[in-house]
Amino acid sequence: MARHHSSDRETDPNSRLYNPYQDLDLHVPITNLYKLPTSPEFLFSEESLHQRRSWGENVTFYTGSGYLGGSVSGAAVGLFSALRNFEQGDTLKLKINRILNSSGHTGRSWGNSIGLVGLIYAGLESGVVAVTDRDDVWSSVAAGLATGAVCRAARGVRSAAVAGALGGLAAGAVVAGKQVFKRYVPII
Repeated sequence: MARHHSSDRETDPNSRLYNPYQDLDLHVPITNLYKLPTSPEFLFSEESLHQRRSWGENVTFYTGSGYLGGSVSGAAVGLFSALRNFEQGDTLKLKINRILNSSGHTGRSWGNSIGLVGLIYAGLESGVVAVTDRDDVWSSVAAGLATGAVCRAARGVRSAAVAGALGGLAAGAVVAGKQVFKRYVPII
């Protein structure tokens, strides 16, 4: 029995393709309905001028990325901690229970903490961009400085200043790394 390919079905007299538009009097080729654009479409022309994420997309991206990265990292740390704390008489069931409890607790804790840092950073970055109307490296560095300072403010001025400096350096390094990656790594 011969197999019919899609091109064979169109020419095969024993089969007929269903066309839901056959009774409509359309003067447009049906294939044009399925040619979708590859570039983003905007409701308002002002939206197309800004080539950046909205504040809501920023909050979702940074908070979700922070939570996911923190959860995975925390689960790995919890796994190694559980493996290190095995005792001589532990059964397999008890070992598995220790691994799951330690990985789950540490992963959840790290995910919440780093997700909160992502939330604060996204809010501050969106605020800086809204005030200055510029989305550049300095906006990200300013948001990183402020995020570090806000996250360590309860531990004193010195701790907030050090954390702010580290946050600004980290944000600048990430943005610079992103630019280098865009420039020198070809996208396939």
